[in-house]
Amino acid sequence: MPLTVLGESDVRRLLLTLDQDEILEMGNNLAEALHEYSTGTQETTGCCSSNQPQRISIPAPNSRTTLFMPASTSTSRGIKIISLEVSCDPSPSSPTASNKGSLHHSPSTASSVTASIASRSSTVSSQSSHTPSTPNTPSTSISNLSIRPPPSLKSTESTAPIGSLTLLTPFGIPYAIVSAEELTAFRTALASTLLFNKRQHVHNITVFGAGKQAYWHIRLALLLKGSAVHHIDIVNRSFDRAKALMQEIYSDEWADIRHDKLKISIVSSEYGEYTRLLKEHVRKADALFLCTPSIDPLFPAEHLTSSEGRKKGRYISAIGSYRPHMVELHPDILRQAVSPDHKHHHHKHAEKSGVVIVDSLECCMKEAGEIRQAELKPEQLVEVGELLMVKKAAMKEIEMGGEGEKGLKRWLEGGNVIYKSVGLGLMDICVGEDVVGVAREKGIGTTIEGF
Repeated sequence: MPLTVLGESDVRRLLLTLDQDEILEMGNNLAEALHEYSTGTQETTGCCSSNQPQRISIPAPNSRTTLFMPASTSTSRGIKIISLEVSCDPSPSSPTASNKGSLHHSPSTASSVTASIASRSSTVSSQSSHTPSTPNTPSTSISNLSIRPPPSLKSTESTAPIGSLTLLTPFGIPYAIVSAEELTAFRTALASTLLFNKRQHVHNITVFGAGKQAYWHIRLALLLKGSAVHHIDIVNRSFDRAKALMQEIYSDEWADIRHDKLKISIVSSEYGEYTRLLKEHVRKADALFLCTPSIDPLFPAEHLTSSEGRKKGRYISAIGSYRPHMVELHPDILRQAVSPDHKHHHHKHAEKSGVVIVDSLECCMKEAGEIRQAELKPEQLVEVGELLMVKKAAMKEIEMGGEGEKGLKRWLEGGNVIYKSVGLGLMDICVGEDVVGVAREKGIGTTIEGF
């Protein structure tokens, strides 16, 4: 059997050739696999959860960890082996979320700048002061939360996974080796946009982070929704990295998916008014993509839990944190999402469902910092695979006292939807199969005959 080898440049070149129809087809295949993961049995499908072994983690020097992620589908077996930079668990004396979700930080020097590009030019025009705040300037505090850039990995170090995905037939014959860095970012964004693609209003998108995850979330959002996306805000600690991402969006590689009226802004912690701009961009967002390995919430809970913050429905995808001590969303946001809605409030609030959507209930209960710190129970979580097949999911919703398909559809399209993902090896195998198939059709990569 021939062995297909796809290096990092091969994977990137291939992914950049994908059009909307190819993305939708890959998304449908991933949705089917996730549905079978959540609802299938060993007798009916290779994708079921009982056929997915636990990942193995081996710590390495210099704060790196090697992960071994075996998985299976009905047509392939495989394993992804990656090494990645990890942040250390906070010490007991470090600022962290308590059981009640309150956070305490020291004053900071954070400030911000917002910049826009209205053309393909790389020129950045500032819309706010470029005067940095001084070290003695106190930060704004909201309910015991001082606003500063949340701790994460060093912005100068890559947080992307480095490694490879090996694919085998059900008989154990290897047929592909794929570089994992670009593939991991792409498959994560593809899973995240399965629910995003159901949204009715996506005019304003706010993205936290400026790495590969942010890159692919933005690219897929534009491929799937096109001119419906009017404004993209990139929030990042480093202005230069955010600017580099913005310039990529205005490069020739994006010419076919970028429309003329698209506006892009940067909010960075390096210059003034970060607190005000952060609140503004979070509040106006129709979708929030959180793509950072942060160990503290990226913004105060009050931005979304207050009466003003709850007036509109949002899709929130939190995919950057993947260990128990890491959080991007304040636990209070999750607690409010699952709390009973007694409908006695005096303000118009967006619809919520009483659940948080996860990629894997078992994995998120063990590894997702937001889920653990909010102390959510299994019955307050629902796997995305159960919701993607709407009619089947509607029956479960009726059993729980809901409106069935009508209510479920209305919530997914316009209500407050939170999706939390820590990643599944199944996603890599499923998307990897499709990537290898496309590579063979388009003649991309290296083929070793008779391997």
